[in-house]
Amino acid sequence: MEKPNKQASVASQIPSLSVLLAYGSLAFPLAGAFIALQVIVPTYYAQSLGLSLSAIGGILLAARLWDLFTDPVVGYLSDRTPAHWGRRKAWVVGSAPLIAASVWLLFNPPLSAGNSFLLLSTLAIYVAGTMSIVPMNAWGAELSESYHQRSRISGVRVIFGLAGTLAALLLLDNSDNESLASSLFAITILTVVGLAVSVPLAAAVVPDQAKVDNQGNSLREALSLLSRPSPFRRLLLAFLLNGLGNAIPATLFLLYVTHVLEEPAVAGLMLFGYFVCSALSVPIWLAISKRWGKHRSWCIAVIGSCLFFCIAPFLGSGDVLLYGVVVIGTGLMIGADLALPSAINGDLIEWDALENNRRRPGLFFALWGTASKLAYALAVGLMFPALEFAGFDATISNTADDVRLLAVLYAAPSLIFKIAAIAMMWRFPIDETEHKRIRAALDARGI
Repeated sequence: MEKPNKQASVASQIPSLSVLLAYGSLAFPLAGAFIALQVIVPTYYAQSLGLSLSAIGGILLAARLWDLFTDPVVGYLSDRTPAHWGRRKAWVVGSAPLIAASVWLLFNPPLSAGNSFLLLSTLAIYVAGTMSIVPMNAWGAELSESYHQRSRISGVRVIFGLAGTLAALLLLDNSDNESLASSLFAITILTVVGLAVSVPLAAAVVPDQAKVDNQGNSLREALSLLSRPSPFRRLLLAFLLNGLGNAIPATLFLLYVTHVLEEPAVAGLMLFGYFVCSALSVPIWLAISKRWGKHRSWCIAVIGSCLFFCIAPFLGSGDVLLYGVVVIGTGLMIGADLALPSAINGDLIEWDALENNRRRPGLFFALWGTASKLAYALAVGLMFPALEFAGFDATISNTADDVRLLAVLYAAPSLIFKIAAIAMMWRFPIDETEHKRIRAALDARGI
């Protein structure tokens, strides 16, 4: 294991406000691009370009499954990048032009674009995003080894990400296909400009000299880590299940407001309100986690989301106000989803160092990124074909039974996945007391 130099003591300090803001700003352009990819792109390619729901679902799932390979590779290479370059910084800087180019390609397709275009352009944006997001998340976990400071760092990143999401949603117009195309072009410009500002800022301000173990960080080690019971595997599976619970309604959102509520014009307002509530709730959930612990606070928030999701299958045409209750309620809960699990994953870096004599933030956040992406891939890969198999068509009016099926699929699977995640995390073994014990044991070893 590399011995840290004096400057590497940054990991034990409280990051300054300037460092937090510069680091958090990296999430702004990425969030704007990926909310468009998750919510707008599937519907746009189906409604405007005429691709089938099954084809879109299969293509996006296949592209995401490629991340099962690329995420661990990027984590592996990131940990082995020379420290004098900045292990994480070099990847974040190098990926920025690739993200900009792939966003331009995917969000502004020619009218003749077909399945092959969607597959190649989606692969491009996923690979470019992996090259930035995996090192960026590891970078944040390395800025401090404190249980609560990690929550603070994660919270700042989440708030910037939500700001990017809100900025993108302000540009969304779902009134017709031409408006959707204009929205995607505007989000492209937002992403490119955001990258041009945030990446140089973070490269100049945020330190990147933390400790990394250059052994045991291979793909084989990743498979070994996942093959045996551990707090990490338990957290990762719960995160994936809860991520599926969030991804399914996100994927079906535009279809839900268009065909169930029959109010497509409210889509932008609803999404905007949802993410405003999410942003407002992040500091509240960080404060709650200081009293109740990260994992228990997360579970409480997921329970709250389930209670609000129970309303959605029973709504119909014109039920905008009731749907607003669902949106506001789940938005207030989602702040915990966004900030706390990632901070818990950061704490497991010390668990790994104590239990396995390894320090592998790149690997941990590579697998974390894979789980996050896989959730959205499975959502569109399962729900879109299920709708088409049942006879639902996004381009025409549907029967009442088909519309009711859409309403049920919007919420029911999410409830199942979220309840499973709660069951796994309620008695999670790594809380603040246990983390302090781990940290003390590492200090005693001089690690």
